[in-house]
Amino acid sequence: MTKEKIALLVDSGTDVPQEIIDAHHMYTIPLKIIYKDREYTDKVDITPEEIYAKLSQEIPSTSLPDGDTINKIFDQIKKDGYTHVLAITISGGLSGTNNAVRLLGEHYEGLTTYAFDTKNIGIGAGLQAIRATDLLQAGLSFSELITQLEKEVLQNKVYFNVATLEYLQKGGRIGLVASILGNALKLNPIISCNDEGIYYTVAKARGRKKSLEKSLSLIRAAVGNHQKIRLAIAHGDALEEAKMMMEVLKKEFPQVKEFFFGQISPALVVHTGPGLLGFGIQALD
Repeated sequence: MTKEKIALLVDSGTDVPQEIIDAHHMYTIPLKIIYKDREYTDKVDITPEEIYAKLSQEIPSTSLPDGDTINKIFDQIKKDGYTHVLAITISGGLSGTNNAVRLLGEHYEGLTTYAFDTKNIGIGAGLQAIRATDLLQAGLSFSELITQLEKEVLQNKVYFNVATLEYLQKGGRIGLVASILGNALKLNPIISCNDEGIYYTVAKARGRKKSLEKSLSLIRAAVGNHQKIRLAIAHGDALEEAKMMMEVLKKEFPQVKEFFFGQISPALVVHTGPGLLGFGIQALD
């Protein structure tokens, strides 16, 4: 039997930190950001800052890459000598990427592919891709890798503080989040993905400070008695608050061996607007 050579493929909405993508030679499917006059490639030719700067004039839309783009990535993976592809994507309940990769993978000659639905978004999905690198290094086979990741899906949580619900609403990504209420009462909701990978409101707080305190108590509950844990902070135009929360989390959870810190992808910025603070929690025990 020929030895499996497994490639990891993520979409740009998983927000895996760039240094990890480089270190583990992950391949990326970039989402598209569409303005009236032109299209951009997520994380390639547009930055979150550029989107924030233009939000008052135009809120762009996002879409998944076309089949041709995905097939070209498969071509490259095959050319690089891989036999198997594990594609780790943001929730199928929020994006068509998972389904597109699954269908194209089924028809692609010469690679065994699996489209893994993280039921999550941003760094909540990214943590699962990082976990896949652990399991690969531990020598798991392709089928073992899939089984283990599927088993652990619900051990990954994400909490987002958004400054306004306007962008989720305009992007049609509102899911189970009651939007009108939030804006009317100036509430700062904390949003997560449910077990089906759909956005819902976990908690509501009045004002940013209370919202961050509430996030902290949600993180505490998710950490619970776990000793093996990864925590991640991802921000969109909220660098100072993100740094402050990082200090708080490091003091509060000394058992955490690994922290990740970064910006959310431009594609996620489109749907959340400025002032986003996201927290990812992954239990490994």
